[in-house]
Amino acid sequence: MPEAPDLYRHRGTRAIQRLVEFAPSTGGLALWIRHVDLAEHGSASAPLATDGHSLYYTAEFDKLALVEQTAWVAHEVLHVALRHPQRLRDLRQLLGDVDVQLFNVCADAIVNSTLSHLTWLTLPPSAVRLDQLLAQALDERQSVETALLRWDVEQLYRAIDDRRGAARGGQQKVQHARADGGGGGDGGSGRRGAGADASGDVIGRQNGQSPHEDGPRAARVRILGNNTPLDLVPGRHRGSSPERETEETHTWSERLLRAHAGDGAHSLLRTLIADVPRMRTPWEQVLRVRLAHSLTPKRGISWSRPSRSYIANQGRAGPNRRLPWTPGFSALNPAPHLIVIVDVSGSIENALLDTFAREIEAISRRLEARLVLIVGDDQVRRVSQFAPGRSDLRDIEFVGGGGTDFTPLLEEADRHKPDVVVVLTDLDGPAHFRPRWPVIWAVPEAHAAAVQPFGRKLVLSCYNNQG
Repeated sequence: MPEAPDLYRHRGTRAIQRLVEFAPSTGGLALWIRHVDLAEHGSASAPLATDGHSLYYTAEFDKLALVEQTAWVAHEVLHVALRHPQRLRDLRQLLGDVDVQLFNVCADAIVNSTLSHLTWLTLPPSAVRLDQLLAQALDERQSVETALLRWDVEQLYRAIDDRRGAARGGQQKVQHARADGGGGGDGGSGRRGAGADASGDVIGRQNGQSPHEDGPRAARVRILGNNTPLDLVPGRHRGSSPERETEETHTWSERLLRAHAGDGAHSLLRTLIADVPRMRTPWEQVLRVRLAHSLTPKRGISWSRPSRSYIANQGRAGPNRRLPWTPGFSALNPAPHLIVIVDVSGSIENALLDTFAREIEAISRRLEARLVLIVGDDQVRRVSQFAPGRSDLRDIEFVGGGGTDFTPLLEEADRHKPDVVVVLTDLDGPAHFRPRWPVIWAVPEAHAAAVQPFGRKLVLSCYNNQG
């Protein structure tokens, strides 16, 4: 049989063949991933790394025995299938500051425990397992099966991250995200690892001290994973749409679940773990559905004339029985009325504001809805009306500082008889007027924990809008 062309050969070829031999379905997940051989660089310490889309092999990978190579490939394949690099980036956008080393150890612990039942691959001696991490960091004694069913990587990271002074949102979050180019930094970890960009160049991480002092749990986890190199490289594929991100997450979840069912006891997954990624509907899609429901013109009932079926039957169900009166329908209601209230005492990133404005304009244009824009803080500062598909939302300047009172803003909106109102705010202020029409509170992700006084809250994620 002729050898495969070099195009289809890479350093992990033999390991993937072994994966497919022992676990055809879950091992075959490696065939959906791009594999890249990297030139040798002395700064790289991980033999294999992933950015969530590709696996990057260094020259150190060739020095490993086949059973060790197989373990490394299986490990990285599960990182990709579980979307760990993307979830690291999302968590950083939510919390503002995420230590990559601690997150990497949490993700490694879940993956290593998932693979620990397999006898045909050999994990590194320094591999951290989930039950080990829970016992040392949280003083919890759980079996591997129980721990895998309970913990996902985000929950585990939040439980062990007790660093003092770590940012948890707000302005520090924005500055941090801009400083590291959207979540691709090393989080100040003091350990060296390897990663790769889209062109396949190895990135050596620099030594340095964490900007935040470790608490006891974080310190124990850092020591526990100190001999394991970083293998997650977040932030390499930014700029994809929310719909594309959701579609990819759904695709990988389906592949993983089908593959696990196909392999049974031979699956790379020890059990159906809690860390299987969940699909999150993009806020843009949620906003479209909710506004379309409120703004779609509806016919009204008219008691002044009968329905067509009543007329066709001449009001009778038979020779001696009359039908009950059935009302007809009136003409379509006037053009739907959308009101957007902008709280300028808060703050919002330009990229997120631009996306929000595009969505509002597209919805009003598609539904031919009149748009009224109310700008204010503790009082109404400006009221503007726009034709469908037009607005000046992008030109609004936010002053920050808090001090909002939603009461006069909502009362002004009520005078325009809206079908639905969208309030762009950080929810910092009272609302003593409760309207009869539906209200959607559009809140930046940094203020996702804020509680709305009534209506529905929609959290606006900005991670998909970074170029």
